[in-house]
Amino acid sequence: MTHTATETVRASRHEVPLEVPLESRLFEPARLGELALPNRLVMAPMTRNRAGADGVPREVMATYYAQRASAGLIIAEAATPNAVGLTYPHIPAIYDPSHVAGWRRVTDAVRDAGGRMFLQLQHGGRIGHPDNSGLTPLAPSPVPLPDPVHTASGPQEPVVPREMTADEIRSTIADFAAAARRAVDAGFAGVEVHSANGYLLHQFLAKNTNRRTDAYGGPVAGRIRFTVDVVRAVAEAIGPERVGVRISPGLTVNGIEEGDTEAIYPDLVGTLAELGLAYLHIVHADPDSPLFQEIRAAWPGTLIANPVLSRAAVADGGGRREGERLLAAGADLIALGRPFLANPDLVHRLRTGAPLNPIRERYLMHTGEETGYTDYPVVTGQVT
Repeated sequence: MTHTATETVRASRHEVPLEVPLESRLFEPARLGELALPNRLVMAPMTRNRAGADGVPREVMATYYAQRASAGLIIAEAATPNAVGLTYPHIPAIYDPSHVAGWRRVTDAVRDAGGRMFLQLQHGGRIGHPDNSGLTPLAPSPVPLPDPVHTASGPQEPVVPREMTADEIRSTIADFAAAARRAVDAGFAGVEVHSANGYLLHQFLAKNTNRRTDAYGGPVAGRIRFTVDVVRAVAEAIGPERVGVRISPGLTVNGIEEGDTEAIYPDLVGTLAELGLAYLHIVHADPDSPLFQEIRAAWPGTLIANPVLSRAAVADGGGRREGERLLAAGADLIALGRPFLANPDLVHRLRTGAPLNPIRERYLMHTGEETGYTDYPVVTGQVT
């Protein structure tokens, strides 16, 4: 029920005054294909390095995601569709029956808590290392990552990736499709194909990492082909209504230099729009950007926008203001990352104006256990 006067509840041993619920489109219900979402807040996919060394999700991951089941949608962290696509230690995978069983424990826990989940599929491409996978990374072209790679034994100098052959391109596309089928078998409502943040599909899009002269390189039509072929194969495997795509126009993370961002994304989005997908997910979306508006106009379906958040913005409002600006600019759903890390009950806190937990920066990823993962407090006596 809603309340009309300030109430006091306990949160992490402190008395926290809760204001009346704050009206916002963020808390309106929405639909995503056949899924009914209770609000427009999406938990963004975030690598947390808690899987076993074999890529099998651990029980602590089920606890973590179930704690955050009040999100309108959870997009689970990147899972690799094959062994050579592994990026860092303790990254989950989805290419073996044991991975399916591990993820099934996660999706069961989230479903029991009332949540809904997609799984992100990510191939690292040149962002990998033999110390992690036992294999030489594959990439569009033999262009190494400019920075060290995190491995179980510490940072290592990157290796020169091997240029993918035509057969390896075909087999990788097939691996994505098979991974999508396994994700559905594991209980996910759908998958997100990761074509952002400098990983393999993004490497095909960018001029500095794609120096191919065949059908998968050269002009924009060639460089978008791999992403389109992967997404089409995944859509054919599980149905387009179960498939989303993540893009990051202009983002230079992991040494990416696209070179012609304004030419790539209208063509890519226009081609993907023909497939009838569940959603398009834009990373670091800027509501004032002409490219954002061009993509919104070209995309006929659900648009998920992930705002750029400074540390101050995360601490002061958890991204609520930025999310509302993106909704006003045409986004349908808002994906938040770090605010969900530190606040399992983020939806409740944003709705009521309750204070946010500070993020424990040193524990964001690599402890491997509960600290900084499942031990963030929630507001008790929640009133909705």
